[in-house]
Amino acid sequence: MARSLLERLRTESGAALLLIAVTLFALLWANSPWSGAYEHLWETPVLVEIGDLAFDMDLHHWVNDGLMVVFFFVVGLEVRQELALGSLRQRRQRLLPVVAGTVGVLVPAGIYLAVAGRVAPEGWGVVVGTDTAFLLGVLALVGPTMSSQLRVFLLTLSVVDDFLAVTVIGVFYSEGVRLTPLLIAVACLGALWLLGRMRAWRSGPYVVVVVVLWGATVQAGIHPSIAGMLAGLLVPAVATRRDDVVAAKGLFRAYWQSPDASMARDVRLGLARSISVNQRLHEVLRSPVSLVVVPVFVLANAGIDLRGGALGAALASSVTWGVVAGLVVGKLVGIGAGTWIALRLRLGTLPDGVGPGSVLGGAALSGIGFTVSLLVAGLAFDDPAHTQAATIGVLISLVLASLLGWALFSLARVRWGETSADLPVQLDPPVDTHRDHVRGDDDAAHTVVEYLDFECPFCARATGMWKDLHEHFGDRVRYVVRHLPLDDVHPHARLAAVAAEAAHRQGRFWEMHDRLFAHQSHLTADDLREHAAAVGLDLDRFDADVADEALHARVEADVDSARASGARGTPTFFLDGHRHRGPHDAGTLIAALEASERAAAADPARRRRS
Repeated sequence: MARSLLERLRTESGAALLLIAVTLFALLWANSPWSGAYEHLWETPVLVEIGDLAFDMDLHHWVNDGLMVVFFFVVGLEVRQELALGSLRQRRQRLLPVVAGTVGVLVPAGIYLAVAGRVAPEGWGVVVGTDTAFLLGVLALVGPTMSSQLRVFLLTLSVVDDFLAVTVIGVFYSEGVRLTPLLIAVACLGALWLLGRMRAWRSGPYVVVVVVLWGATVQAGIHPSIAGMLAGLLVPAVATRRDDVVAAKGLFRAYWQSPDASMARDVRLGLARSISVNQRLHEVLRSPVSLVVVPVFVLANAGIDLRGGALGAALASSVTWGVVAGLVVGKLVGIGAGTWIALRLRLGTLPDGVGPGSVLGGAALSGIGFTVSLLVAGLAFDDPAHTQAATIGVLISLVLASLLGWALFSLARVRWGETSADLPVQLDPPVDTHRDHVRGDDDAAHTVVEYLDFECPFCARATGMWKDLHEHFGDRVRYVVRHLPLDDVHPHARLAAVAAEAAHRQGRFWEMHDRLFAHQSHLTADDLREHAAAVGLDLDRFDADVADEALHARVEADVDSARASGARGTPTFFLDGHRHRGPHDAGTLIAALEASERAAAADPARRRRS
């Protein structure tokens, strides 16, 4: 049960429910007969001395200025991943969310100033950020059942919001800056950049520099959240290279043959070297941040004593309603208008499968400022009453933004038919044995379709997936391949696909298929003729077929099929007609097919449909 609960909390919806529970607990504690214990806990002084260097803060400040740096460091790691490998990699991919996110910061700040600017103008920073974890968690609860594409779009938006929010914190809410520690902090940032340029792959040096950077920013009088974000941005994220994976596999083979401590150490280091330090640090810190750091921060900041007329005073304060209007109305209007402007200026396009109704629903959920907003509320105001009013406004906004998002998603589903915000999941068109390339029995119980790219180092042929599947299932499984050359990253893949189709005309498709994957680094036109000769093709006929526009159209038809089926990268697998998500190793695919068999056995109607 404990393991099941932990796994549930690690999901986005589970993390959101955890934060709601912690918020309610903090409010109950702060308004209970034991409220004094709550206040005294966070006022507990904690002194850490290292020689003449002293960090003397109460527990509340250690949480806000210490633990939360880890949160912003993880955000920085995620931003770097998106810039290097994800949705911010290409200009047209990042311009639309950058414009929408920027307008989604300016409009809420303007609305806050219009409502509460005369009373407490310094609080405008409370409404600029979005709580990424809470947003995605509530999306999983109230959004479309399938919303992966919308999730990526909103994640990119929140990355922009968080980056701007942290910049606001560091620039506008830091006081009494000291020069010497500031120079040390700048030197630490330079050291992180240098480690990245040197391609240092061990995580230890990065961690040491980040700790020193944190201490320097605290001593300099700058809020360390900006140090955490910048540090995460400077930790390099690169795609895993096939040769590093092969090297790690060789080390494990050696350990298999000679299992001792030194070989085990080599395997651990080889595995670490094959994955970027950014991804390793993110994987290590992600669960502690969502399960410990953020809940502890919420516990320390959400406990507001509402007794003695405090709630009534807050509800009568323009600060409260400035925060509510800025987050709930400002985010919806700002992100909605920013998206519309970017689309009108043709700066980008919405992700496939995401409609305008889903964008508005996601924009409403972006009004969940929560973690970032609570942090800024604690920094922005000198008057405790304003801090309390802003905190209550943040909590009210959490409820209203969630309800507004649910209402807009419901409207989008009923009015505009937006039942999903994701790519298609059904194979389109279905397998045609007269057209598709099939290995195995035509009457097999299971069909595995792979969209592949002959230059992709991670496609199934290179990992031996088909061999393992066939050994496990025998004649109960068949394997089908379709082409999806990724022209922007693999310049030779399309011609290689045409060459494989030319080999098919001479009855040698699978021989050519295996040959091309065995020589992925040699796929030029001359190389392809050598491969054709090696598999026994008539070269004159091969040359004529490669120039035949019908074969080029055949490959393009597979690309169109991939687009219609929701395949955007390689390898992408379809198991019995449904797009597979997650790891694509043989063990995972075998487990997925066996689960399908068990479900079909338990559901006769499903078995008949299959």
